[in-house]
Amino acid sequence: MAWDRSGDRSGKPDLAASALRAQHRSEALASRLPPLLVAADRVASTVAQGVHGRRRVGTGETFWQYRRYEIGDSATMIDWRQSGKSQPVFVRENEWEAAQSVWLWHDASASMDYRSAASLPTKRERAELLLLALAVLLVRGGERVSLLGSGVPPSGNKVTLNRMAMTLIEEQLPKTGLPKVPPLPRHAQAVLIGDLLSPLPEIHQTVASFSGRGVRGHLVQVLDPAEETLPFAGRVEFEGLEGEEELLIPRVEMIRQTYLERLQAHRDGLAALARAAGWSFATHRTDRPPQTALLALHGAIAQERSLAPAQQPSRAPAQEPTS
Repeated sequence: MAWDRSGDRSGKPDLAASALRAQHRSEALASRLPPLLVAADRVASTVAQGVHGRRRVGTGETFWQYRRYEIGDSATMIDWRQSGKSQPVFVRENEWEAAQSVWLWHDASASMDYRSAASLPTKRERAELLLLALAVLLVRGGERVSLLGSGVPPSGNKVTLNRMAMTLIEEQLPKTGLPKVPPLPRHAQAVLIGDLLSPLPEIHQTVASFSGRGVRGHLVQVLDPAEETLPFAGRVEFEGLEGEEELLIPRVEMIRQTYLERLQAHRDGLAALARAAGWSFATHRTDRPPQTALLALHGAIAQERSLAPAQQPSRAPAQEPTS
């Protein structure tokens, strides 16, 4: 870094100009909203009519942490003293802000590409819409959001939403049925959206890993209506989307009741493990309006947020499911 004759660091104005140019570029990028984000914004706007915006509490915490400046960060967040020690530009945020973040994830595995009718969205499409619409609502309310597995820290601006939309559209996230559990701040929240048809012990392990680190969360099971009702009749060959062998059923109606009972047992198991971990659990069908699920999910997050860490009741540890 250069020094002028007066002894002041001449790099500071350059850093400010660089940050300002980056912010202008990010705003220009955000103006070109992809269709997915437009749809999510429309859904969020409908739900927002019944949701009062909330402001984050003031900076009562005095513990600060530093991270590198990112496109979309306000220039006022830059800590010039810390940035002056090295070339990268750093911003600072208090510990409370880092903890009060919502980490979003959706199942990107092949089973999510299913839909039983051309008039319906695939499970993946509906999960992406719910995830992004929720992000829009949260950012509007002053929250900080991030995609699990993206490697991008949580933020709360329009550029973040555009970046998230592009990540989803370009399918940059791991195509796994359950997320890896990264180290997250205590009292952060996680939202997991998918068909949640993995074995219950695997889902339990994931939820327990999150809750064991002090992360609260929400499970949302998204299913196609045919997966809930098994409406087929007669001789039907079922083809797996994730490498499973084909299954030929001579008379589907003969196994319908058993199928429905097993599906309900699996769903009951999801509800039980979520409840034991202090998480919420909700279901959604792709033939129903996304606004209903979004409103319930946003309400669950707001309820968790209203409980300060010190006020939260103790919760029983998640029990290992029996099936």
